Amino acid sequence: MRTTSIPASARRVALPLLGSAALAASALFAAAPADAAPGHGVAWNRSCAVVTTVGQAYCNALHVTSIAEHVHAMGVTPNAVPSGFGPSDLLSAYNLPANGGAGQTVAIVDAYNDPNAAADMATYRSQFGLPACTVASGCFKQVGQTGTSKLPRNNSSWSGEISLDLDMVSAIAPNAKIILVEASSASMTNLGASVNTAASLGATEITNSYGGSESSADTGYDTSYFNHPGIAITVSTGDSGYGVEYPAASPYVTAVGGTALKKDTSARGWSESVWNTSKTEGASSGCSAYEPKPSWQKDTGCTHRTVGDVSAVADPATGVAVYQTYGASGWTVYGGTSVASPLIAGVYADAGAHAAVPAADAYAHTTALNDVTVGSTTTCTPAYLCTAEVGYDGPTGLGTPNGLTAFTG
Repeated sequence: MRTTSIPASARRVALPLLGSAALAASALFAAAPADAAPGHGVAWNRSCAVVTTVGQAYCNALHVTSIAEHVHAMGVTPNAVPSGFGPSDLLSAYNLPANGGAGQTVAIVDAYNDPNAAADMATYRSQFGLPACTVASGCFKQVGQTGTSKLPRNNSSWSGEISLDLDMVSAIAPNAKIILVEASSASMTNLGASVNTAASLGATEITNSYGGSESSADTGYDTSYFNHPGIAITVSTGDSGYGVEYPAASPYVTAVGGTALKKDTSARGWSESVWNTSKTEGASSGCSAYEPKPSWQKDTGCTHRTVGDVSAVADPATGVAVYQTYGASGWTVYGGTSVASPLIAGVYADAGAHAAVPAADAYAHTTALNDVTVGSTTTCTPAYLCTAEVGYDGPTGLGTPNGLTAFTG
């Protein structure tokens, strides 16, 4: 378990949050006090162990373990809200419509099986007043990597990632259809094959909250698995600070970095900084060792592809509410860039129309994003690869959503 220091002020983290369980609730977050430093004051662990073997990936979900829930642990809890940001918070922070996603199909690619995926997502959606999305209605589909009903073996670590992904897509694009494609293992070839399956099943957006070490094989994976023109493919950049993961480095995807998100008294009502816990923990960023620089990326500090493109909340200390019963016991809080990737996939679903390579949309509309200018993960050269600056920087890319313009082709 990764444990950060918990100052006395952080012991006030778990005060009860009572009120409507519907989307009208605006103060759903109880994971960190206002005076706690971003990235500190909570304890968390990685849902998936870090894997450095080339060709293998691991999920980027961070499970917060130090938050006391003040709702019933299991099921829907009327007149109370779980800890962590809920849908109304995220829609408010990123200026998004409340009923987005109609006509779109968001696919979630993960490894292994979550046997409780459909039931847990149903609880999350009911708790927050979102429309039901079920297998029976045709809204939800859960398949193996070949697209059939034959699912891989159960895995409690990846189930946390699956619950997080389903809940974030539900929060941001509640009227989209959802396909969960479960790879037979966490190899890049099986995960990549699952991306192809998602595309073949009609996905308009595909989110991937996993990554692994870069290798010379990556450009081949690009061609085989990630080149799907017109489909918005989002990938979390990783949670290990300065450094690059694949497939976030692919020029065919939108690489999604991470921020710490806080309520404030500004006109927006929110502020963001680079998510950073330590020099080795925070939003990953940097220069790819192998991937060519896409034509739409104009920064000069990397001769190859620069990571990332855009960002969203990822700090475990400003994490999101998730409902998970396989590998957890109900309501819990998650962080990591695994929050940000499905969130941005949901934004693309809300927008509904994409360029051939949807990442290019943001570079064509840079002023239609919340520019993150505070914070860093470490020191590096050039500095913008690990330090927030006006305009583009590595950890947060061009910024976070401010409506749909930057995600519309």
